[in-house]
Amino acid sequence: MDLGLKDKKALVTGASTGLGAAVALELAREGASLIINSRSEERLEKAADKIEKTTGVRPQTVAADIATEKGLALVREVVCQDNKKGSVDILFSNTGGPPPGQFLALPETVWDESANLLLNSAIKLTRMVLEGMIERRWGRLIYLTSISVLQPVDDLLLSNTYRAAVTAFCKTVSNNYARFGITANCVCPGYTATERLQNLAQKWANDAGKTAEDILKGFGEGAAVKRVGQPEELAALVTYLASERAAFITGSSIAVDGGANRALI
Repeated sequence: MDLGLKDKKALVTGASTGLGAAVALELAREGASLIINSRSEERLEKAADKIEKTTGVRPQTVAADIATEKGLALVREVVCQDNKKGSVDILFSNTGGPPPGQFLALPETVWDESANLLLNSAIKLTRMVLEGMIERRWGRLIYLTSISVLQPVDDLLLSNTYRAAVTAFCKTVSNNYARFGITANCVCPGYTATERLQNLAQKWANDAGKTAEDILKGFGEGAAVKRVGQPEELAALVTYLASERAAFITGSSIAVDGGANRALI
């Protein structure tokens, strides 16, 4: 199946490991030209090495913290170097997760930090690329959220709050700019085998007096497929949403959770 991604330019943030790295590799396999970003230059270069080894083409890298204005400025320099309105056709907006915790356990400062990490970064990345997409009459905006926007997780208050805001932002953008050939969608992973999941499992195991292995097993048992997901499974959906063939899919939040969410819609 030709997805029509050859020579499309994609910006993938949080691309050094986990879900972002899997998405970047899958887009590169389909012929997209990549700009990949993460905070760690060392990890980012390792991800670029893997993409180059697999596809023969090395992505452009920009090590920057997109939760900060300085980091966003570094990304903007790369995105807008060929065109002041931005030359990116596909945005995959993705960051690490904020710390877990219930309301009274979270310091006040972490709210602003998490807003910058999850919500403001998505808004400002969109601003970088949207005018160019409008000019070219083609674009794909894809935001990583979580199944916690469909069914909040008690210990993930910050994620529940700001990823829900990203969902509302995406839905509104999708309505406003669809007439320019631009789609905007959210992907909502369930428990997926990433470093983030391992860290959550260890934290919750410590709180419950269990082992991380017990917690991870419980994550899998909560899904209809009785296992956690793999990053490559989410990457396959993102790559399809980025394609020509997905032009009629917009304003959607699509769960990739192995059937963990039992709602009808």
